[in-house]
Parts: sequence; structure tokens; C-alpha cells
Amino acid sequence: MERIATTFRRLNAATIAIALLANSIAPIAQAAPRNSASDDAAVPTSRARGTPVTLNFVNADIEAVSRAIGAMLNRDILVDPRVKGNITVYNDKPQPLGEAYRNYLSALRGLGFTVVESGGFLKVVPEADAKLQTSTVSVGAPSQRGDVVLTQIFKLNYENPNNLVAVLRPLITANNTINASPGNNSLVITDYADNLQRLGKIITALDQPAGGELQVVPLKNAVASDVVQTVQKLIDGSATTVPGVPGQGGATSVIVEGRTNSLIVRASNQSRMAYALSIIDKLDQPTVGGGPAGNIWVVYLKNSDAVKMAELLRAAISAGSTGNGGGGPAGGTGGSATPEGRTTITQNPNAPSGTSGTAGGASAQSTTPVAASARPSTGGQVQADPATNSLIITASEPVYRQMRQVIDQLDVRRAQVYVEALMIQVDAQKAADIGFQWQGLLGAGGNSYVGGGTNFAQTPNGGGNIIDLAVAAGTASKGSTTTTTTTSSGTTISGQVGTGLNIGWVPKINGIYTLAALAHFLETNAGGNVLSTPNLIAMDNEEAKIVVGQNIPLITGSFTNTGGASSSVNPFQTVERQDVGITLRIKSQVGENGTVRMTIYEENSSVSGTSSQVTNKTSVETYVTVDDGSMIALGGLIKDEFNDSTTGVPLLQSIPLLGNLFKSSDRTRHKSNLMLFLRPIVIRNQADADKLTMNRYDSIRAQQQSLQPDHSLLMRVNDAPVAPAARPDTRIDPAVPADPQTQSIPMPSVSPIPDLRNPPPPAPTK
Repeated sequence: MERIATTFRRLNAATIAIALLANSIAPIAQAAPRNSASDDAAVPTSRARGTPVTLNFVNADIEAVSRAIGAMLNRDILVDPRVKGNITVYNDKPQPLGEAYRNYLSALRGLGFTVVESGGFLKVVPEADAKLQTSTVSVGAPSQRGDVVLTQIFKLNYENPNNLVAVLRPLITANNTINASPGNNSLVITDYADNLQRLGKIITALDQPAGGELQVVPLKNAVASDVVQTVQKLIDGSATTVPGVPGQGGATSVIVEGRTNSLIVRASNQSRMAYALSIIDKLDQPTVGGGPAGNIWVVYLKNSDAVKMAELLRAAISAGSTGNGGGGPAGGTGGSATPEGRTTITQNPNAPSGTSGTAGGASAQSTTPVAASARPSTGGQVQADPATNSLIITASEPVYRQMRQVIDQLDVRRAQVYVEALMIQVDAQKAADIGFQWQGLLGAGGNSYVGGGTNFAQTPNGGGNIIDLAVAAGTASKGSTTTTTTTSSGTTISGQVGTGLNIGWVPKINGIYTLAALAHFLETNAGGNVLSTPNLIAMDNEEAKIVVGQNIPLITGSFTNTGGASSSVNPFQTVERQDVGITLRIKSQVGENGTVRMTIYEENSSVSGTSSQVTNKTSVETYVTVDDGSMIALGGLIKDEFNDSTTGVPLLQSIPLLGNLFKSSDRTRHKSNLMLFLRPIVIRNQADADKLTMNRYDSIRAQQQSLQPDHSLLMRVNDAPVAPAARPDTRIDPAVPADPQTQSIPMPSVSPIPDLRNPPPPAPTK
């Protein structure tokens, strides 16, 4: 009775609270019409802002409180079934309805829930799902406030969105997202409205035009591509010594404009710009000499082959040369080498004609002249030094500038093509064999017997021959399925019961067991699925080949000694070795529009049997054009083969039903599908190469880790080799001297490669 009374008192209290709440809501609900679905979710009504309300929900059910808040807002608030629990929302003094609603949102956020607007309704959902269910999307500066989740699109004017993602991601709520859209230079952020207000201020502060000076400096004497590296190194090396400029954040960049032989300098302030211009002015000085033979220049190539480049330049010079020339140049008096690798020869005007000077700092290795003529051309001469992969150019300065522009355009990093090939072969085979064989004695005449029966040869699917089985049954030991019997004439007869279901009748005649009847039933299903994925990488317009298989010997001829023991020639065989397996040979040419033109030869071969010299071969050779990263079907073969064989007694086998006792039938169906696919991936820079390499590297390393042996207390060998946990950022910058202490660190094959900048994470413990 006491429990019933307590429950009754609680129900009365709840009824009184709901009545009081209804009385406070009624004048509000009658004051204004219902809001539309497009009202602001954070402050749903402008009318409600001026109507103060008092909330006093202490440890109340979330669904009940949400219905009450929805009645105040004149909006429907739906509660997700996963939202459970109690909530406390109260305020000591009356406040506008908008503030009360934000107080309700803050209380929900503290419990891991939030409110989203979707389809004209307000929904209370778990915070983790809010980013997927909100339909509120705005562009530009955030206009809402409070703990409501919405999606905001920030359009950037100057900054790269990918750069801001790394800066803003730590400021985003854990369950929400930030994404960059490089196509329209925008950021898409889903988060709480209050946090979006803060992020908007940060984005506005960061999305500013890059300040500083920009100036184009035309060069009068030097070649822009020669001095740009020296200028950049001097500026970077003195970055912390420029007066009044800090070492960080004041970067100065210098790039080449080859068409006008100019340098484009961008500096953060006037002080850095003046410093860069002073360096350029000191380097842009005329060279000493300039006689009829011009100067000698040494150009070190970065990507191209010096011999091939020299041939191209010589051909270009010969095509534009007038063919007129005088005597040899004057003898050289000395030489000086610049940091860029250029060697300048100063001439002695009093030196006798016909002698030649040598440049200091040139390679001691012999150089390779390319189409050298008896007399110098007015266009200059080009020689290649293979040892240093450099060009030695003898030309006047204007001609050298033209040649240097050609060299800079040709000496670029060539693209590479990573090719993935797929050879897929699916086989399905089904066979059935049904046969009846019998034999018996019809009568006796003296010492001979008259008999009859059927005898079918062993079928391809394993049916036995009744004659061999009958002879073998006479001497078979109990329980044996295979016997070998030697007759009086020395003939060996072996009998073996075939696979499948075999039903036989073996009577005993004159003390000898004889197989009188045999029924054989067999059905076989076989299938195969073969997937081969050879892949390799090749330089643009260069041929590459990969062979995975065996190199087997094939007998092509033999000699047998027929001359007796007196012959001095021993028997021999001639053998030719042949590759058997998977062969992929490609030659790719990358187009400017992202297409790849490929010459492809793909082969899959195997040996048929163990003793025969028959090889099975499937190959395709074709020319295709495919987009970068796209897959193309090179070809294939669909083969469907059916064989039906019946052996029986004439006439008797044609009798309906009964004729099956006088025949043996064998049927086989073989279906094979073979398809060849190929996908090229163009690698244009080292970043693409690192990404692709580490993807394949991590894949094979994960397979090694999955095949580690289980730990055993009885065996001391409990680990298998695993590739080191290498990463692309483990490379040491060539411009930064390596730490001498790190050069002597041993690197076991099973240990990770030491990272000098980012230590690798600790290995997981078993």
C-alpha cells in the first residue's frame, strides 16, 4: 500500500508540472503562426526571442523534454530511437525562447547528442551521425550560432585549400569533418555552428594575398638557367643574416623565364628584394674573351644522356650553319670554373693561330666528339663527356644561349609508366561415364569351353576392362583391387578396378574366380581459377620486359653411335633452352593529354606433360591507346568443348532400355574462359613514385607479417623474415650533411630502416 501511495503522489506531481508547463506554453503558441521548415534552427522564431520562458527540467526523459521544447517552438522535434537517457535543462530567471533553445542544445551536446534539420523536421540524433543527416548547408560567412550541426562552404580567394586542411583539422570536433575542394578552391566543413564561427575568423585571417615584392630582372650577359641555382643558394644561405629580417617566414624565391632570359624574383619585403638584386647584378657580368671561336662551356645534364643530346645539338647546328669558317682559335691562357659547372677560357690575343686552349676543371676522362668537322663551324661545336654526363660546348655567347634554351627544354625528367597486367583463366570440366560389360560360359566340349560376352577398352574417365579384370580376379588376393598375373607364355596382365561406382559378379568356375559381369558408373566435376598479375615499370618511350617462369631444355636432335665399339664419336643430344612461364614486354609513349600509347606483347606458356616436348602457349601482341589509370581489355578466348563417345555391340545396343547392357557411354564437356587486361599508371614525379612504391611495399610486407609462425615453447625458431618498415621520408636530403654517427649504424635485414627525422613507431607486441 505504501508503494502504491508513493507512485500516486509522483503521478500527481508530474500532472501538475505538465499542467503548469501547458499554461506557460499556451499564450506563446497563440501569439504567432507556425514556422516554416526554412526557419533558423538555432533561433527558430523571431517572435519567440521577445517572449521569456523559464525551463525547469531536472533529470527528465530526453524525449519528453524534446516534445515540450518542440511545442514552445511550434516545430516538430523527432527523437532518434538510439537517443536514450535523462537530461537536465533549467534557468533561474526567464529568458528569451532562443536562449532557452540554445540552452537545450548545449545540454544535449553534453550527453553526446545534437539536433539537425532534415526534411523540414528537427531531429535529435547521436553526435557521430549528425554530419550525415544534416541538410543545412550555407555558403560564405557562418550566420547561425549555438550547438547545432551544419555544413558550411568557405570559398578561398588566395590560399590553397589543402594547406588549410592541415591547419584547421585539429580544431574540428572529433566526430565532424573538413574536406578540401581544389577544383573551385573551397573548404567544406561540417561542425557545430559556434565552432564554424571561430573557424571562419581563422580562415579569413589566413586567406590573404601573399605580400611582398615581385620583380622581373632581365639578364644582359649571363644565362638565366645558369645563375638561378647560385642565386637561390646564396639567398637561402644568408636568410638569417639579412638586416631586420627574421630567418623564418621571409622566403625569397627565384625562377627562370627562359624566353626572355630573365629571372623572376619574389621577396617578402624590400630589404630581401634589394639583397637578391645585388647578387644578380654581381653575377650578370660579361665574360672575358669573346674571340672568333667564342667561349667553352660545360653543361652538366640531369636527366638526359650526354651522347644522345650532343648528337641532337650537332644536327641542329649543322642544319643552321652557313658552312663558312676560318682558321683555328687562339691558344688559351687559362680557365676558371663557376659553381654551376661552366668553364670559361680566356684568350691570349698574341698566341699563334691554330693552337687550342684547355679548360681548367674539365674531366680527366676522354670526351666523345660528335660529328667533329675539320674546321670549326660558325654555329659552334658540341662534344659529350660520358664519364660526367656533360656537354662541352664551344660557341659564342649568343649561340650558347640559344643552345642552352634547347638543352633546358630537352633535359627534363621523363615520365615513367607502371603497367599492371591481369591474366584471368577460368576452367570448368564435367564428365560422365556409364557402361556394362559381361561374359559367360555357354557350354563345354571336351577340354574346351564355349563362352561369350562384351569387352570394352578402358574409358578415359577410368572404367576398367573386363578381360584384364577377369584374369586378375583369378589370382587376386582377398581385398585387393589391383593384381598382376603372368601367363604361361610370359605375358603380364594387370587389372585395376576403375574409379567411381563398380558393381561386379565374380562366380567360381572349376575352382577359379571369374568376373562374369561389371557395371561402371562415374561422374566427374573439375574446375580451375588462375589469376596472374605481372607488373613492371618502364621509362617513357623505352622497352621493358619481365619473365616469370622456368628456362627448360628441349631436345632438338640426337646422334646414336651405330659404328660399333671402334667408333670414336660418342652418342649425344642437342638441346635448346626455352623460357616457359609468363612474359610481359611493353613500350609506352606518354601523351600530353594523359593518354598512353603502348606496344604490348604478353605470353603465358607451360609444358604439356613431363616427358613430351609440347608446350602450351597463349600470347597477344597489339598496339593500344589508353588513358592514364584506366583499364583496357586486350583480348581473350572463350572455349566450349563437348565430346560424346559410345562403344557397344551392333544392333543390341539399339534396343530400347535393354540396349544399355551392351554398350559403354562417355561424355565430357570442357569450358574455358581466358581474358587479358592491362592498366597503365603514369608516374611524373618522385611523389607519385613514392606513393606507388610504398603501396606495393606495405602490401607485400603485410603478407609477410600474416605468415609469421605461431609462437612455440618447444621450438627456438619463432619468427620469419619481414621487410623493413621503410617510408619515403627516410631519404636524407643531399643538401644536408649526414650525421657521421648515423653512418656506422648497422642495419639488420629484419630491423626497420632508421629514420633520422621521424622515429618509427614501436613494433606491436604479441
